[in-house]
Amino acid sequence: MQIIGGKAIASDIIERLKSRPLPKRFLGAVLVGDDKSSISFLKQKEKTAKELGVDFRMYRFPKDITNDELRGEVGKIAAHKTCGGVIVQLPLPEHLNQYYVLNAIPKEKDVDVLCGQALGAFYVGRSEVLPPAVGTVNEIISTLNIELENCSVAIVGLGILVGRPIANWIMRRAKETMLLRSTSDLIALKDADIVITGTGRAGLISPDMLKDGASVIDFGYGTVEGKYSGDLDARELAVRAERLGFYTPTPGGTGPILVAKLFENFYELNK
Repeated sequence: MQIIGGKAIASDIIERLKSRPLPKRFLGAVLVGDDKSSISFLKQKEKTAKELGVDFRMYRFPKDITNDELRGEVGKIAAHKTCGGVIVQLPLPEHLNQYYVLNAIPKEKDVDVLCGQALGAFYVGRSEVLPPAVGTVNEIISTLNIELENCSVAIVGLGILVGRPIANWIMRRAKETMLLRSTSDLIALKDADIVITGTGRAGLISPDMLKDGASVIDFGYGTVEGKYSGDLDARELAVRAERLGFYTPTPGGTGPILVAKLFENFYELNK
């Protein structure tokens, strides 16, 4: 079994970016409320920005902000002449419509590829950049020299950030693609060479549910019995490791690569 260290891959991406001209515009990040996970993720992005020398500006708004107020504020940030990109940290509080808010970001400043125009361009193969989760999968596949056209791939979880864009990208490349939700019968995983999962239901998948030699790219994040775990049950890995080809651990797997790919998008949109 091979453990894919995300920090090493992310470091390679960051080093590539350091050799490129530094964007002169700032990257704005919007945080609503005080969710600890969201703050942690933004801190990681802020740390990477400092390493690169990127002007990273965080905008914080109260949890009770309205849809119209937040959309207006995001629009103001994006409209600034020296703004080169905008991040709206998800998830937003339940009373907010994320699509309504995200659509205030122009396609050319959407480093997460989440507004309607950016997603539309991506789905028809005309986007300048890939959604960070797709870029992460592409980076791992490329690093390991995996030929997707010979692989059956199962995608578990079809959310806007991970599963949905990855499914669109994988279906055009893999030999076979299986789309599953966290509530689906996961027996189909026995037929998959690669499982890509992002349900956020920690410990949902055990190694026994996979065929021998299968590999896992895990975007999930949570805790099982007080220990950090992705969707792949970390408790079983020590005794079942021989069953896997490779897997991305949680934490330290896909997370660092996601952040690096986001900054790669920022550079690409501001070249």
